[in-house]
Amino acid sequence: MKEVPLDRKRPSSCRRGWLCITLLTIVAVPSHAFLTPTSTSPSTSASAATQLRMIGKVFGGGGSGDRKDAQLPKDIKDAISKCREAVQKGLEDRISRMDIEMPVGAKFGVEEKSSSKNKRGNLSSLTDGSDQQDDSGLTMEKLDTSNRELARLFVEMFQPLGGQHICAVFNDEYLADQARQRWSNDISAECNIMAIDRKGKRGILGGKKGKQKKVKGFAAKLAEELEEDSIASGPFQLPKGTEVAMFVAPGPKELIAIERICNEVGMGTCVILLNARLYLNEKYATNEARKLFSEDFVPVWSLSAAPQESAPGCLLHRAYPGPWVLARKPKVGPPKTIAVKEGEKFSGEECADAYGKIEVSELEKGTEKLAENLAGWFK
Repeated sequence: MKEVPLDRKRPSSCRRGWLCITLLTIVAVPSHAFLTPTSTSPSTSASAATQLRMIGKVFGGGGSGDRKDAQLPKDIKDAISKCREAVQKGLEDRISRMDIEMPVGAKFGVEEKSSSKNKRGNLSSLTDGSDQQDDSGLTMEKLDTSNRELARLFVEMFQPLGGQHICAVFNDEYLADQARQRWSNDISAECNIMAIDRKGKRGILGGKKGKQKKVKGFAAKLAEELEEDSIASGPFQLPKGTEVAMFVAPGPKELIAIERICNEVGMGTCVILLNARLYLNEKYATNEARKLFSEDFVPVWSLSAAPQESAPGCLLHRAYPGPWVLARKPKVGPPKTIAVKEGEKFSGEECADAYGKIEVSELEKGTEKLAENLAGWFK
């Protein structure tokens, strides 16, 4: 296979803004991946606007709030496809602050294991996608793998921009290094891999062998080392020219850095939170931070467990620009939508109210464990 250079030549007009990336289409992909958009043609502002008008026809999207958009994905492949479409619609609407959430520990099948028999994968948050009982339960390794796989899919989604303009940001250098090792031989995973808490070197992953680009000459090497030392000792910064920055499973500490980054780069850089689970963060340092993460970041795609004390065995789902959906999977039959809500996410009280209105005859006897419910959701 011919090696694709990381520094792809694109007109300066395309480098200046994230709106040039809105035409993302599915093409043939490797067996380990579910989506790979094709490259977009260089365009002027006028032609880009024309492309935006044509997007709806290309994807056959419905209007905002269309209940047809509220269908739950059938399996992990369908979930990734629908997630990509939701991101595409968000880009059409000039949304540059996106919040993406998948079930805890979901197995996407990107990093395939020889022992894995389920090639398609389930969105089972507590059973690692296996049909067999998993006595080991949810572990940090499974969480890290799930988050890394999701980041890998998003990196591939934005490949038309060129790897130098894509940044995958992990919480610490260990997680970043794991991604570098896992993605090193994958030409479709070109990007800057960085860590907010960094104690080692950061680097660009690109090229067939995934090696960092070497700088020849003693003076150049010295300058590079000084620059890296400066970056490591100073506050975290995105590389110049970053058009899409994906922050992988950030916690409260990382959100502080993300707020600063958002203020620095402005709306011209698309910032995507992957599995940030913002609803778990009850306190923010400032009102500005609360507004940023609760209002400015749009839940473009969400598929997670509903509050189990309010709606046992239920999930919450949203695919932009559709409504929020509260649904339950009975032991027999397809998932059942309990309630649909436009605008803001269901509150715990609203979940309890909707769950309480289910006909008694439809409720199954006994208590379903959440792990069992989610394990069978996409079978």
